[in-house]
Amino acid sequence: MENRELKSIREAAENDKPISGELALHVLGAPAADLPQIFAAASAVRHRYFGNSVRLCSILNAQSGACSEDCAFCAQASCHNTETETTPLCSKEGMAEAFGAAAELPVTHFGVVTSGCALSENGVERVCSAVRENKHPRVSWCGSLGCLDYDQLCALKASGLKRFHHNLESAQSFFPQICSTHSWEMRLETVRNARKAGLEVCCGGIFGLGESIEQRVEFALTLAREAIDSIPLNFLVPIAGTRLEKMEMMKPLDILRTVSMVRLTNPGAEVKVCAGRVRLGDLQSMIFHAGANSMMIGPLLTVAGGDVDRDLQMLRDLEVEYAF
Repeated sequence: MENRELKSIREAAENDKPISGELALHVLGAPAADLPQIFAAASAVRHRYFGNSVRLCSILNAQSGACSEDCAFCAQASCHNTETETTPLCSKEGMAEAFGAAAELPVTHFGVVTSGCALSENGVERVCSAVRENKHPRVSWCGSLGCLDYDQLCALKASGLKRFHHNLESAQSFFPQICSTHSWEMRLETVRNARKAGLEVCCGGIFGLGESIEQRVEFALTLAREAIDSIPLNFLVPIAGTRLEKMEMMKPLDILRTVSMVRLTNPGAEVKVCAGRVRLGDLQSMIFHAGANSMMIGPLLTVAGGDVDRDLQMLRDLEVEYAF
């Protein structure tokens, strides 16, 4: 027999309404026997907004390591003793080459990602120049360049950048436990400035940092309040030498519960599964049944991504549509 919470979740999905915080908590704590009904609701919402299509993206690690920030999970923080390679900002030609290579894949978005609190003014202009000079009818440029100001974001928009990525990382109430060198509010200001500049906003975070399930819901509701366009979901892969190196990884079903919770609280947003997807093992294809409509393919930043050919075969086996 369907319980009260499952009925309410199903009705919210059928009536195109986001679920409440109370129901979101229920999703995160639901027994495995209830997950088929929750996944059905989340998948129905995904299908309403995105049909049977899946969006793919890839990134370029354009500037790596030597970061002055102290994010507890990050291998690129200079305060951590990791083996992450430090590289200066990629040349304009290197960005163009990586963009061209991405266009050979069935992706719709290509992101330039740089380490550090904020990319330098000269660095921003280099990215702008690469974007202005390289276009593709299917692939849009994205930037993940740190806490830029409004004028810099406007310059990126004018160059042709379509989307700006800037994670809030976690709930406001939890953020001070993972970073002390800048504030959550600073990150939110950057997100809002990107929106003000006319850019699409890609904003999510990392789950499994030690936050409570209540804080996971708090985070998802914040993203809903900010009407985020694309929500990248990362799941911590502990890296030796970081403060969270001994953190236990999330269980596969908890990852899928989180995907459904974010979908059901953010019905119209693109929900994208990124780092940590390999933790799902044989359940990777379930991310779409749980409500995701997007995933990142190819190399990530400091942890392994999935094999591209295997990922594309998975999509073919699922008989979903993707751009190419």
